[in-house]
Amino acid sequence: MAHIPINHPLRPLYRTLSGLIGLYILVFGIIGVIQTAGDPLFDRGDVWVLGLRTNLAFAILSVIYGAVLLAAAVIGGNVEHMVNLGAGLVFIAVGLVMMTLMQTDANILNFSMVNSIVSFIFGLLVLTAGLYDKVGSADDVEAEERYRHATKPTPAAATSRGE
Repeated sequence: MAHIPINHPLRPLYRTLSGLIGLYILVFGIIGVIQTAGDPLFDRGDVWVLGLRTNLAFAILSVIYGAVLLAAAVIGGNVEHMVNLGAGLVFIAVGLVMMTLMQTDANILNFSMVNSIVSFIFGLLVLTAGLYDKVGSADDVEAEERYRHATKPTPAAATSRGE
């Protein structure tokens, strides 16, 4: 069983962080849609918005993705926890896939190296937020603490006692 802290004291900080990332992505997407309106959906042009290269397809996906992250941050609780875990993994995966496709015709989202780096950073931050923003009852916290502090004798400890 994995250890994911429940009711971590820095939960509000992580919630704010994931909300700000969602807001940035949403604003990026809206400006990107405005800048690329009329362009082909998967255009490989040279449109830059807020430091990232984009096309209409990437801008539309960013609006949706940013809205989901921002909504999860507003809702909070375990909804935010699950969204952040999934979104962090998606950020990292998309950054990696698009980095491998960057110099090919399969670069349908018009990524640059900056986009991949930002995707990795956002992915790590959102994933970290997801690891620390789980909410639970007092009973859940107590059970988690019992699990964390349970000691199991190791083979080295057993041999040092002469067992």
